[in-house]
Amino acid sequence: MRFVLDTNLLVSGVIAAGLPRRLVDGAKAGEYELCTSEALLAELLEVLSRAKFAVRLSQAGLTPQGIVDDLRRIAVVVTPADTPRVVPTDPGDDHVIAAAVAGQADLIASGDRRDLLPMGSFRGIPIVTAREAVEKLEARTGA
Repeated sequence: MRFVLDTNLLVSGVIAAGLPRRLVDGAKAGEYELCTSEALLAELLEVLSRAKFAVRLSQAGLTPQGIVDDLRRIAVVVTPADTPRVVPTDPGDDHVIAAAVAGQADLIASGDRRDLLPMGSFRGIPIVTAREAVEKLEARTGA
């Protein structure tokens, strides 16, 4: 089963315990496939490079680039043919949708209650919370 995590869940998944971490760890363990794109990895690098994360990452012995490099190794990195405007309230989220379509993802996990989650789905790809994603992925894989 293949899924896309939006950037806010990826950040949570690499710096904190919880459901997003379970999704990242499941991908690292090969239980399911994390799908992303260079645009999403670039956004993740930019976010993790913000000053507010510097101390936390340093204490954990992590760097923003190291995290992105690790994700690049475990994820299926797709190159969307295009990034159509489909998220009416946030054009930046179009990259999440484009990666899911290009990667033929089974679902998109998001914490974005303002823009992505209200869409519900796109082209048959459900857009769900981290909790729903964990439940669906674990049910499909028997984890």
